[in-house]
Amino acid sequence: MISNLGKYCLFIKSLFVNRERFSLYVRLTFEEAVEIGYNSIIIVALISTFIGGVTAIQTAYNMTNPLIPNTVIGFIVREMTFLELAPTITALVFAGKVGSSIAGQIGTMRITEQISALEVMGINSSSYLVLPKITATMITYPLLVILAIALGLTGGYLSTTLTGALTPVEYIQGIRTEFIPWNVAFALIKSIVFAFIISSVSAYEGFFTTGGALEVGKSSTRAVTNSCLIILVADFFLAELLL
Repeated sequence: MISNLGKYCLFIKSLFVNRERFSLYVRLTFEEAVEIGYNSIIIVALISTFIGGVTAIQTAYNMTNPLIPNTVIGFIVREMTFLELAPTITALVFAGKVGSSIAGQIGTMRITEQISALEVMGINSSSYLVLPKITATMITYPLLVILAIALGLTGGYLSTTLTGALTPVEYIQGIRTEFIPWNVAFALIKSIVFAFIISSVSAYEGFFTTGGALEVGKSSTRAVTNSCLIILVADFFLAELLL
């Protein structure tokens, strides 16, 4: 555990040593942003919309006390979406899609000796291959979280109003009740931290892959598993420190 942590820290340090020219990183970052962020919009949109809808319906199902106003349902959906559902649940799905892709791509380059070829040419392979992925993930994932928040609240609105659990006025009033602006900042902070965890851990697993195609699959599996575990641990500490 300690040796892996030290190896990971040295790996992160190597990203900022002997870098290429800045314009190259800008181009690579834009390419990775399309691959990582743009291609994840559909799955994030579907998941966040249905999670928001299910959360609203289940909250309405449990709110049977006549002394509790219906507007509380919208308030609960808003708080859960901002604090946990949008940044964290989306991160777990994001780790499965993007994390496995990063680990598999870099792992394949390692076993086919493409990384060795870059190093022979005097290129810092870790910086050239990994730094644009981490940067692109940290830029695009917060944007995806903003999208997930909006669609989660929209899903809650549609599910409650179409089923008759709430009127549109009650739901809108609920999500506007006692709004705390810090929750938005908290969600974005979590999204940046989670984006760094997913991209860096996945790249680390792929970069140090050894063997053949079977080991690439194992690296992808470890990347997703370790990313999810670290995300949950980080989620706890961020909530403890920032809330």
